[in-house]
Amino acid sequence: MSLDLSTSLSPARPLDSADAMEERLREIGAARYHDRHPFHHMLHGGELTRGQVQAWALNRYYYQCTIPVKDAVVISRFRDRATRIEWRHRLEDHDGAEGAEGGIDRWLILTDGLGLDRAYVESTEGILPATRFAVEAYVHFVRDRSPLEAIASCLTELFAPNIHATRISGMLSHYDFVNPTVMAYFQRRLTQAPRDADYALRYVREHARTPEERAAVCNALIFKTQVLWTQLDALHHAYVLGHVPPGAFVPEEMR
Repeated sequence: MSLDLSTSLSPARPLDSADAMEERLREIGAARYHDRHPFHHMLHGGELTRGQVQAWALNRYYYQCTIPVKDAVVISRFRDRATRIEWRHRLEDHDGAEGAEGGIDRWLILTDGLGLDRAYVESTEGILPATRFAVEAYVHFVRDRSPLEAIASCLTELFAPNIHATRISGMLSHYDFVNPTVMAYFQRRLTQAPRDADYALRYVREHARTPEERAAVCNALIFKTQVLWTQLDALHHAYVLGHVPPGAFVPEEMR
């Protein structure tokens, strides 16, 4: 699997201001965000079997449980205390805190509701190889690239509320094995994602001061869309086209 980090921007549109960069970021999201992927269209349109939805939730769990690891790495990149403090709430959003559930807990409510064994989900034994490689690539990116690029890679959150709203309405409408309780993760992200995206956008607008830095910001977002898209490509290949790799989860209807 190759995740392209070298995608270039059009030389006809110089990134000579924060506004130009933001316009380009929004164009990238409109063209590349994973709401456009055929697997999501099937998921939200009620075209998947229960087993295929299970496979999606199982694999996505690995991404969800790795997000706080990624955020801890982002925090470690900054000597600036204010930035660390601002970013820290993301850990509790996903990991939870004493007496308060987090996003990982809510995702496990989803997989429980879909009939998956919790210990099996948490083991991540059944996830697709491409899921593991794509998610680990994201952690490596925020560790190895510049702190500016690390924050920029989170800008997919700009586009998340729309897909969460579509997912909530679509899945509740089309699947009798889905109810509002199991969709709690997405309901909570309707407010969390915009808050996080607003901060990340303000940060890159302020700190990307040259055309080269603005291009790096845009390419970081492109990379993150590739991470998300790769996971859906793998799900489609395995569970729609039927090419499940050895060791991966196999739904009952495919056994």
